[in-house]
Amino acid sequence: MNTSIVDLRYRTKQVLAALEWHESVSVLYHGKVKGTIIPASSQTLRKVTDTPFFGMHKRDRRPVNEIVAALRGGRSYPKKAGWGGPWAKR
Repeated sequence: MNTSIVDLRYRTKQVLAALEWHESVSVLYHGKVKGTIIPASSQTLRKVTDTPFFGMHKRDRRPVNEIVAALRGGRSYPKKAGWGGPWAKR
């Protein structure tokens, strides 16, 4: 089923009925597909243990703050004269 943003607003009952019939709904905006709503029964539910971060402490023996810093990566701020970043005292 294809539906527009206006249909989502004014015909929500029909969209929900299509989802109950296990039909996916494509949402159109200016005639182009912006997303798809999938019925809940067809979504694959994953366990928390399937994520790569679960049990990470068993594989990596570094301190937690080092692991988090490596995952986040460096933060870059623009180089401006007299500007030391958001932590600089003014």
